[in-house]
Amino acid sequence: MTTGDWRAAMLERVRAMILAADPDIVEEVKWRKPSNPAGVPVWSRGGIICTGETYKDKVKLTFAHGAALDDPAGLFNASLDAGTRRAIDIREGETLDESAFKDLVRAAVALNRRG
Repeated sequence: MTTGDWRAAMLERVRAMILAADPDIVEEVKWRKPSNPAGVPVWSRGGIICTGETYKDKVKLTFAHGAALDDPAGLFNASLDAGTRRAIDIREGETLDESAFKDLVRAAVALNRRG
């Protein structure tokens, strides 16, 4: 991510939260292409947990199996009618509940490990 603005800063905060939730999570960059040379960060452990994409007006965190996760804090606010995925869109000036987000990441890891 090379935007150098609030989106890059938010993605860095999210990255820190994900790795703090479970230090065994692996981060890779995938899907590099001319329109997105930086690629997409993908966090996984036993399968994909989530991806982090930047758009003009938001950072989108898409959980690969989000529909199967409990979300008591109501973090998911996008892709709510997708069959399997769920996403969290964060716009400039918004915050993310760190504790609830880490719980969601841990739940995704647990789901992947159950297979």
